[in-house]
Amino acid sequence: MPGEHDDKYSRGVLGVVTGSDRYPGAAVLGVEAALHTGVGMVRYVGPARAAELVLQRRPEAVTADGRVQAWLLGSGMDHAALEPAAVKRMSEAIAQGLPTILDGGAFDIHDKASGPVVITPHLGELARVMGASVDAIAADPGAWARTAADRLGVTVLLKGHTTHVAGPGISLVSSTAPTWLATAGAGDALAGILGALLATHAEEIAADATTLARLAATASVIHGLAAHRASAGGPLTVLGLCAALPATIAALVGEPQ
Repeated sequence: MPGEHDDKYSRGVLGVVTGSDRYPGAAVLGVEAALHTGVGMVRYVGPARAAELVLQRRPEAVTADGRVQAWLLGSGMDHAALEPAAVKRMSEAIAQGLPTILDGGAFDIHDKASGPVVITPHLGELARVMGASVDAIAADPGAWARTAADRLGVTVLLKGHTTHVAGPGISLVSSTAPTWLATAGAGDALAGILGALLATHAEEIAADATTLARLAATASVIHGLAAHRASAGGPLTVLGLCAALPATIAALVGEPQ
């Protein structure tokens, strides 16, 4: 919760390198979700085409370098066809040692991190990273999230209707999402929500190794509750989910709506 003496910097600044020429919308959805979850600023420093779309949708986004408290990397990128500029940007970001989310095309740089990292794969992506079959992971996703966290040295948020989170000394499960949330772009919004939480809780992450997993599970809960609010029992869009985030968070923190 911001206080009366907070400003845009003390409220948290999230750095974002997401989207691609092929999937520029992922950048828009992640930035949209982060801003609706609550940060003082989003710095979007991804590909030029995606940056234009981000600014058209959210002119308050900043497309210049500067200080950040956390990074969101890789949403809307294909790991097998990463653009050289994106690789450079993500490598520079992860080397800063700040709390970092690796999504989409960024999973393979987890070993370059010097700070706390959370990866956000779905079943197929975790199968690729771990060299396992999708069926094997689907049969016991909680155990695989734990195995991946231990083997890779990161916190894992394994996406699905039931979300499994595993970090150092902690495992959590979230199941708040409606089935209508199985839609394109939902993961991009989840990454944006989590990015906002990391940027606003960077000091807590540094002080307690379990905080990253708790924030990941919290992001999943908020994502699911906002989806319920946006759905009202029927289909939803991801932009509709993002629009429902402020009221969802207000309900959680007890603010008047």
